[in-house]
Amino acid sequence: MSAPAIETSTREERLAYVREQWKCLSSCEICGKCSVLRGRTAELIYTDYIEGVRDYREITLELRNRNI
Repeated sequence: MSAPAIETSTREERLAYVREQWKCLSSCEICGKCSVLRGRTAELIYTDYIEGVRDYREITLELRNRNI
């Protein structure tokens, strides 16, 4: 499922998407999401997306390239 477009989604829909994509799978050895987040919450990292400021993909690419 693709991230909801900022232009056509609500804040609540974007927040729900972030939570769903980054929910804990309780299998850290396989998943690795916790290591990507480095002790931060997905809601914090994706605040700009949730608030409609920046695209989800843009933040994800930045996270991968610079590990924000």
